[in-house]
Amino acid sequence: MVQSQRTADLILHNGKVLTVDADDSIQQAVAVQGEVIQAVGSDQDVLALAGPATTAIDLDGRTLIPGIIDVHAHMDREALKRDYPSLERARSIADILAIVRREVEEKNPGEWVVTMPIGAPPDYAGVPGYLQEGRFPTRWELDQVSPRNPVYIRGIWTAWNVPPSVAVANSLALQLAGVDRHTTPPHPSITIDRNADGEPTGILIDNNRIPSMEFTIMRVVPRFTHAQRVQALKESMGLYNAVGTTGTYEGHGVAPEVLNVYKEVWDAGEMTVRAHLVLSPTWKSEAGAARDMESWAHTASGAGFGDDMLRISGYFIRYRGFPYPAQARHAGLPYTGWAGFAENYNSPARFRRLVHMAARYNLRVNTPVQETLEEVLKVFEEVHEEIPIDGRRWVGIHVRPTSPDQLRRIRRLGLLMETIPATELWMRGARFLDAPAMAASAVAHRSYIEYGIPYGLGTDNKPYNPFVTYWSAVARKERRTGNVVGPRQCLSRLEALRAFTLGGAYFCFEEERRGSLEPGKLADLAVLSEDLLNMPEGELPELHSLLTMVGGKVVHRSGDL
Repeated sequence: MVQSQRTADLILHNGKVLTVDADDSIQQAVAVQGEVIQAVGSDQDVLALAGPATTAIDLDGRTLIPGIIDVHAHMDREALKRDYPSLERARSIADILAIVRREVEEKNPGEWVVTMPIGAPPDYAGVPGYLQEGRFPTRWELDQVSPRNPVYIRGIWTAWNVPPSVAVANSLALQLAGVDRHTTPPHPSITIDRNADGEPTGILIDNNRIPSMEFTIMRVVPRFTHAQRVQALKESMGLYNAVGTTGTYEGHGVAPEVLNVYKEVWDAGEMTVRAHLVLSPTWKSEAGAARDMESWAHTASGAGFGDDMLRISGYFIRYRGFPYPAQARHAGLPYTGWAGFAENYNSPARFRRLVHMAARYNLRVNTPVQETLEEVLKVFEEVHEEIPIDGRRWVGIHVRPTSPDQLRRIRRLGLLMETIPATELWMRGARFLDAPAMAASAVAHRSYIEYGIPYGLGTDNKPYNPFVTYWSAVARKERRTGNVVGPRQCLSRLEALRAFTLGGAYFCFEEERRGSLEPGKLADLAVLSEDLLNMPEGELPELHSLLTMVGGKVVHRSGDL
């Protein structure tokens, strides 16, 4: 297993190398030459490639894996969360007020204090019962510690849990937003909480699947700046590297404001995660869609355009969606808030026309199918009869239950299944506990293997550590009961690793370039903190990387390795 007989630049030896090759072979050592893997094999064979200038690292039995490729990463978000004070340790309103007071002391009068939501990430569950008082603070309580600074406690981004998203503003923040006893909510899904006298309490409730509070009545709240996003993306890449992630596929789409951020980081040569981006459309009409697709057809068609670090291909096109959030958030473009993508609503008829249009331009389509799989499949089949798509790797996002008939059709269309097991099985798996037939077909990894359907695993940035997602694919446990959701669909540890490495590479049209540790492939790899195959199952979510390399370059190093 040697690519070249020249001496190696780097050799990692005395380890457990999980190659994810065709045989799932486990080796001892890897040699790296430049940006590619030179050899994989026994210590004796690989160390024979050492020369005077070779760096050798003794892994001391540690596990070495191909770099993780997260197919639903939302990587740009992670470090943005750290730009704002966290309330996760607050267990009472007094705790919250103490944090706000500390922030006010560092501000000039009139400057905004904006915090992360009440509760603990990644899901912010149990709020407000999470607090000692069992309720949210009010504007008047916030006024006690911040009479001269507007304060806004963000509501959760509902993808982190479920609606509602509850924000809290103090009196000055409400005044600046123009919210008073006479203010009418912009939509029935928005509630301005009031006391018995009709005065707003500062508690603002958004019941939408995609929250829009900061795009409507609280649009005055300071927004993420371009500079903030650029710095956050660079920091996010470092955080993802630290848990073994070397590549991402952003199937949910990236809006122009975030695409510009990626391009700036790429221009500066500061990318440390290989990013494959999908376009998030901001068009307002089908005529606009036609113009946009024609303009992108030269660069985003097929496998896309770019280099090994940044590539762009295809579109995210939603089937149906959420009309009010789409309207409200679209009005705020180019700003997208936490999303990083533009929210759209497409009627079935419009979706059909857009998808046909994308097929004509050879633009890969990525579509959420958690509640609409059958309808989407029918549209894709119509397209396939006119323009074959079975080699174009279109993607079904957020896949839940699938029937045998649907699996056969998915295979015929050549679709890729993107799954988020930590969300669908751990966080929201309770829906399946009393429905064993549905549980057996939900996020059906075992069935995908049996039907020959390519699939990959995504974190959805909740949390960003891929080993929480990995554990969920292996254990399939629901968070409250610990019950296993559809035990037949549990993956082995090696199968889950393949899905998170070579499976992710397939989404990027790069399975011949990365995703496994084989000679000639890019040297993207991670040395793990524990033995992936033999450690206790319950400890898998705590795994991280001691050494991460992208193209033979060290992008993360920690511990005593």
